[in-house]
Amino acid sequence: MTVLVCSDLDRTLIYSAAAFALDGPDETMPRLLCVEFYQGAPLSYLTEPSARTLEALSAAATFVPTTTRTPEQYRRVHLLEKPPPYAICANGGHILVDGVDDREWAAAVRERVAEGCAPLADVQHHLAQTGGDFVLKRRTASDLFAYTVVDRASVPPGWVEDLTEWCAERGWRTSLQGRKVYCLPACLTKAAAAQEVAHRAGASTMLAAGDSLLDIELLEAAHLSIRPAHGELHDTGWTSRTTAVTAARGIAAGEEIAAWLLDRAAGA
Repeated sequence: MTVLVCSDLDRTLIYSAAAFALDGPDETMPRLLCVEFYQGAPLSYLTEPSARTLEALSAAATFVPTTTRTPEQYRRVHLLEKPPPYAICANGGHILVDGVDDREWAAAVRERVAEGCAPLADVQHHLAQTGGDFVLKRRTASDLFAYTVVDRASVPPGWVEDLTEWCAERGWRTSLQGRKVYCLPACLTKAAAAQEVAHRAGASTMLAAGDSLLDIELLEAAHLSIRPAHGELHDTGWTSRTTAVTAARGIAAGEEIAAWLLDRAAGA
């Protein structure tokens, strides 16, 4: 019986230094492994026990990194000695098979987005019109969605809520993750891509992990799932009867999630 394990990456399995949430003296700090460099500087980490657990997980199940990162951003991350056979990027906009983009899937997603949502250009224009000095950067990802990098402390009260309402009226949705505010087509989901990968892999059981509102469909599509005790889902109090919550926060939660997934995959 094949088990599919789909897990978000940032703030679920891997963490920047700002998201470690480590307390206590330096001698109690776990040993960390850097799994991503950007422009020559270390960027993302997990604990050494997490790294060992993920290697065991990839042997026990079909492990699928499932991220909002673009394929280019995802390729900077090196979690395993041997890259996983599948990866889901751009929130379901791309499926990578042995590192190669499945062009048919990508084309089908873009067709579905074009039919069901307002154009990306409309969202970009609205972000440019409503943003202020608190917006540090504006970006698009895979020509599918937009996101801004903001100074969280300077975001005006109600701005995110107003943006969310505006997007919802046009078939889009928002997500606030760290310093990034994402605007994505509502029909662009990790769950749809995960179900496609499950079909291809012949998986009868799916496990999932994630921390943001963009992960809800994925967590609900899985037979069992887990989220950390931090992040957007935790802040909103989201839960479900099949979703566990870690006891730890920060990078320690990533270690707990990896162990939880391995335990359930081995017992499936």
